[in-house]
Amino acid sequence: MTSPTKGRVESPEGAVIMEGGSDVGVLVLAGSSGRVEVDRCRLLAEQGMTALSYRWFDQAVDLVALESFDEALATLHDRCERLAVLGTSRGGEAALLLGSLHEEVDAVVALAPSDVVWAGLAPERPQRSAWTWRGEPLPFVPYDDAFVAETEPPAYVEMYCRSLEEFADRVPAARIPVERIAGEVVLVAGGDDELWPSALFAELVRRRRAAAGLPTEVVAHERAGHRVILPGEPVLPPSPARAYGGSDEADAELGRLAWPMILRALRGE
Repeated sequence: MTSPTKGRVESPEGAVIMEGGSDVGVLVLAGSSGRVEVDRCRLLAEQGMTALSYRWFDQAVDLVALESFDEALATLHDRCERLAVLGTSRGGEAALLLGSLHEEVDAVVALAPSDVVWAGLAPERPQRSAWTWRGEPLPFVPYDDAFVAETEPPAYVEMYCRSLEEFADRVPAARIPVERIAGEVVLVAGGDDELWPSALFAELVRRRRAAAGLPTEVVAHERAGHRVILPGEPVLPPSPARAYGGSDEADAELGRLAWPMILRALRGE
């Protein structure tokens, strides 16, 4: 294991970079929490990689320009020969999109991923896409506004399932073009995810890539939830805003199962 050669530097603006000395660079994207993934970057740097994380959206995941990731990707690629993106939840959605758009991305790791583009998380109506590319909103699946959560904290997995049924005609155009990802793909999902059906999404991505003759590693745990705890990461407190499902033990077990495959993909082994 290689110790980080640098603790923390701020480049580009607002970013945290931790360097581990190898030629592997990883863009680390959180989900809609918006946090900077300092602990995850430290974990990757301890494994010899250069890891960069920053808050990649402003007020909400809404009409985020995919070009806005270019500076971070270029910063990593200037330092490292091998380039990867590791994202969680909406960050996993971004990771798959970036992999489909950037042929220089050698590996994509998506934790609790989606296989389609969703509407943004802003309160504006009518709903609009979470992402834009070259100034145009990407096709997306809207949310079923009639859904009312019956749990506290609210579980939204049923809303996402209902939205896919309600707007089935929008799904084909909204599918992330994972067949265009030339690099390695690892998907990690919990079968007890109460935020959205990430295990289903991971399987749908795997099937579409398999139909195109492309391999995909899927790591799943039936009792894990939306959060994936990688070895050495702290356990975050429960969110009062939404239910994630799983348990600390199952989420950590999923992380332990996935960790060797994640490292192999990031390193290109």
